[in-house]
Amino acid sequence: MNNTVNKIKDGHGDDILIHPVRGRNEKAIPPLGLFFVNPQEARMALDHLLKQGGERRFLFHSGLVVSPGNGFFVAGPAVGAPMAVMALEKLIVLGATTVIMNGWCGAIKENLRVGDTLLGGVAHSGEGTSGYYSTETISRPSPVLLRHLQKSMGAYTPFPIWSTDAPYRESRHMLAVLAQTHDLGGVDMEYSALCTVAAFRGIAFSGLFLVSDELWNREWKPGFTGKAFKQKSKAQVEMLIDYVQLLVSEEEK
Repeated sequence: MNNTVNKIKDGHGDDILIHPVRGRNEKAIPPLGLFFVNPQEARMALDHLLKQGGERRFLFHSGLVVSPGNGFFVAGPAVGAPMAVMALEKLIVLGATTVIMNGWCGAIKENLRVGDTLLGGVAHSGEGTSGYYSTETISRPSPVLLRHLQKSMGAYTPFPIWSTDAPYRESRHMLAVLAQTHDLGGVDMEYSALCTVAAFRGIAFSGLFLVSDELWNREWKPGFTGKAFKQKSKAQVEMLIDYVQLLVSEEEK
């Protein structure tokens, strides 16, 4: 059965049944935007931009707000690879060409703690969506965008990220093998699929993460409900919005 499905997935573009399209009444969006996959950060970012006078647009079960002056957009949430990819595909046909994702990750390296910030490096696919866009199991963010983020936002270290569809099926042995084999920094649910689709569609993409839990110890250590984590989450949202606002200002000069 799996071999049959793999052969079917190899179909050419002209054989694909449904393509993402811009609707007749849908406005184009700016080329630059932020994509917050988690509800907590998405809500903060969308509300922040609305208070500044941004315009709310339709985006499936997600949210989309365009900044005053049409300089950039904020979108989200979209948890899990399938939903995140559907949202990204729509953003691309609406005009997005540079997208920065923000999400959470579970830390695999012992030197990473809850509340740490890290950039996504090489993406390793443990989810099922990437395989419909590429035969490769790894993908990469835009090197130019990644370098710019490093230079502008505190020189955060890029770490390889592994994405999964099944967070409740992560075993200690599996994570240890993955960490040793790929030198992973963290685990999430969307990054590898978004990297793959971005490369497939030819747009610039990168991801910034906040460590929400620690997976390297004998026992799972969650931290996403803590006050300190929520404060860092809010600060990261504001930092990203300031970053894209600065990019827009530089382009307008």
